[in-house]
Amino acid sequence: MKNLIIFIPSIENAGVEKNLFIICNFLIKKIDKIYLVTANNNFNKKLDKKIHLVCPKNKFWNNKSRLLKTIYCFFLIINNFKKKDFLLFSFQANLVASIIAKIYEYKLLLRLNTSPNKYIHNDFQKFVFKIIYKSADQIIVNSKKFKNLLKKKLNINSKFIYNPLISRYKIKKTSKKIKKNLNILNIGRLTDQKDHLTLLRALHLLKKDKIKFTASIIGSGDKYKNLKEYIDKNNLKKEVQLLGYKPDGYKFMTKADVFILSSKYEGLPNVLIEAQQSNTPIISSNCATGPSEILMDGKLGSLYPVGDYKKLYKEIKDFNYNKKKLIKKANLAIKYLKRFDKEVNCNEYYKVIKKYA
Repeated sequence: MKNLIIFIPSIENAGVEKNLFIICNFLIKKIDKIYLVTANNNFNKKLDKKIHLVCPKNKFWNNKSRLLKTIYCFFLIINNFKKKDFLLFSFQANLVASIIAKIYEYKLLLRLNTSPNKYIHNDFQKFVFKIIYKSADQIIVNSKKFKNLLKKKLNINSKFIYNPLISRYKIKKTSKKIKKNLNILNIGRLTDQKDHLTLLRALHLLKKDKIKFTASIIGSGDKYKNLKEYIDKNNLKKEVQLLGYKPDGYKFMTKADVFILSSKYEGLPNVLIEAQQSNTPIISSNCATGPSEILMDGKLGSLYPVGDYKKLYKEIKDFNYNKKKLIKKANLAIKYLKRFDKEVNCNEYYKVIKKYA
């Protein structure tokens, strides 16, 4: 079997990285040598010690832009890997990965994490990404709807493998305790993609309607200042907390009455799967491509149109006055968690790698 290079220039505190660590730690049990190439060096405790890290020794690159990290990792590859007996598995920066594979004649696997609705808006972009993706020996996506969207937009075939996230999916069904004050939770980076402003606008309407609630938003990012300004301007300081990044976000799930995802686009958001695992009712934007598949088109939670804060407000209000409906869906969701089983889905990754290695 060829040696495996995993390419991810920027390792951040997000769902992609959680999947990365799970997949790497599984694969090293079956593959002799795995090299992980990245510009970050602040995560090694999360990886099996047998995995070879190709990264800077100092912390200089940790907070640099993703573009600079990608350029740096391009030269890491050039300086460290020149033989042809490697399989390159890219989690990020697929254009650069495709150039590297072309130069050194590597077999190439690309894992796509975000819906093409984010980055394909015109014919030129379609043309460019079609060239990049066709250079790969295999494209991997993380949902059926993602696979269908890629086929529709670019006529590109791909293999879907669900996120390997759940190791114990037999969880006892429990009903959330009904409280006077509604406890709302959102977890996600404070970026334009996650669209927290829509959530805050809905919460502002809740307050106007004199519904008692508290809302915790866990995550860090470049939109912190904008969100803080909105909270202050609309007198939401008592109700809404921006808690920053928390490594133990799952603990907040179990205490929440309802979890809300407000994203404009996703791949297959881990936070929804984790909310299901914690038996927490879910309200999510119906963005491409993951939420409707995870929630089975509303069977396992509520969906609202992307950016429609009035509809989101109505969904939260309805839940506040009648919690049983969403709690019933949350209990039902436990039955379907086996879709995201770690062992099953990591084995699917290994099968693909074995085919091309």
